[in-house]
Amino acid sequence: MVRGAARGVTVPTNLSFLWGTLQQLLQAMDGAGGVATESSFFQSLFNGLAKEGEILGSLRAGVHWTPTVFATAQRECVDSFFSQNSFISYDTLQKLGISQPVQFLQSRYAEGIPLVTAFAHPSMIEMLDAAVEDAIDRSSWIDSLSVLPTSFGSQDASKILSHCNSVQSALKGNKGMILGDSYVFSNGFIKDVYGRMEKELEVFRLSGSSGVILSDDFHLVMEAKTRTDSGRSGEVNEKKKKKGKSSGARTEILIDDEEIIPLKSKKNQRKGKEASLVLSDTKKGTKKDLARTQEDDLNIPSDDWIMQKILTLVPDFEEQGLEDPQTILGPLANYMRPMLISSLKEKRKTLFSENSGKMKHLLDNLQKKLDEAFLNMQLYEKALDLFEDDQSTSAVLHRHLLRTMAASIGDMLFHNLDMHNKLKNGINVEESPNSESITLGSAERTALAKSFPGSLSKKALAVVEALEGKRVEAFMTSLRELAEESGLLLKKLDKKLERTLLHSYRKDLTAQVSAETDPVLLLPKVVSLLYIQVRNKALQAPGRAISVAVSRLKDKLDDSAFKILTEYQTAAVTLLSLLSASTGDEEDCTSDRILSKRELLGNLMPALKGLVLGTAQS
Repeated sequence: MVRGAARGVTVPTNLSFLWGTLQQLLQAMDGAGGVATESSFFQSLFNGLAKEGEILGSLRAGVHWTPTVFATAQRECVDSFFSQNSFISYDTLQKLGISQPVQFLQSRYAEGIPLVTAFAHPSMIEMLDAAVEDAIDRSSWIDSLSVLPTSFGSQDASKILSHCNSVQSALKGNKGMILGDSYVFSNGFIKDVYGRMEKELEVFRLSGSSGVILSDDFHLVMEAKTRTDSGRSGEVNEKKKKKGKSSGARTEILIDDEEIIPLKSKKNQRKGKEASLVLSDTKKGTKKDLARTQEDDLNIPSDDWIMQKILTLVPDFEEQGLEDPQTILGPLANYMRPMLISSLKEKRKTLFSENSGKMKHLLDNLQKKLDEAFLNMQLYEKALDLFEDDQSTSAVLHRHLLRTMAASIGDMLFHNLDMHNKLKNGINVEESPNSESITLGSAERTALAKSFPGSLSKKALAVVEALEGKRVEAFMTSLRELAEESGLLLKKLDKKLERTLLHSYRKDLTAQVSAETDPVLLLPKVVSLLYIQVRNKALQAPGRAISVAVSRLKDKLDDSAFKILTEYQTAAVTLLSLLSASTGDEEDCTSDRILSKRELLGNLMPALKGLVLGTAQS
């Protein structure tokens, strides 16, 4: 029974189970009822039979029996698969009951190569070696997994590549490289793609207008600032000579919401050092936070941008049916990105240096324009206090000043900041000779503000919002914050400067009133001049506020003077209404009335001019 049972077993078996089965058979046999047999008795019989060679197999731990027939079939199965495929996976051996597949295979195939998930024959290396050598020679690339069996993983590919002579030779001779675990690229291919990526990077650089200073460019900014500061002492002396001089300028005064009477102030000398446009991060944080902030502010292409461009330049990656192009684009982008960033930084440094002269000149001019414009704006703002008790008129005056002078200052600053950022990024731009006359729409201001870097963008957007608001104070606050963020100076209007500006403004308006021949345009100039003479304020009033402005002068003028002013104002308003209602027909019934009002205004003009010019002369 023991011999028969042992010879009948064809797969690895636990002998304890076999002896239990035999015990059950003995008890069930006729004439053997009650026979009890110990397992040790079966085991001793089995050991004797195995020693005599009557049963063939191997015994492990005394109870685990592997028949020779099974081991033979097992080896034949492994040999057959390995000889046909030149590899065999460890999972296959596990399924065949081989618990230590690497040791088993190494004992049978000494020339084989153990990988991570499989065991390979040297012929597989020869096949991959030839494919890699061909790719290197053609200045191309190869995914080794496309040559290897589908069951191989990237780690298997990496290990088998390390045994390829062509790979080792390419790496040593700087002819190729391995990216990821399984991709082999020739240096010729990498060089070609990188060259085309640099051209794409140039487009990226020129199209980017955020203009954030690269971290390595900071010293260049400081050098430009030093050069600017060193030239200030000579400029101050020169400006002292020019102080007090002002040339005449055309002043446009319209009887509508867009009316503006520009001040012509003296050139304001700047004291101390002039700050260059340096955008610095004042927040303190950990090194990790700082590194992340610098990375965000570099204005450099992201991994996604690089991968997308590579895929565009090398459509083969997608056309070859890769399940996930990211597997090849990721390693390639990771390899190229540091080189592209380095190239971008070097170009920006070079161009930054080349443009430093233009940037300095632009900042000097911008500071001069801001010096004059902001002082004038502060002067106009003071006149608003006279009408704070009249909410309706105050709202009109605030909105008018925001839409005219404030908008002009904001547009000039936005335009120059945009030019500076472009120069800093190597984009050649020509400075506009009359940038203060540039007019931007709300959408254009918003677009420029959003293009500025980091906190500068937030400050600029606050200026845009203030320009569309209702209070001049909000604009002045946001403008100061934007200028401070930009490193520019905004001079505060003191009593001495206020007297100087008012004197200059009075002279300009006196000359304009004296030379004015248009009876309609004369009125707002006279009103503005009167406010300087009797209120010591520089009033900027649109047409709809002229009536209230005139009424506020009643207690400051004698009765005859105020009568002339009100008669003139009434006639001017009537004339404008008639002109607005006129159809342009010569036979229009309003024509005679228009001529009549023009004649009346013409007769009153000498008296109105005498009213203010006589006061000015006295």
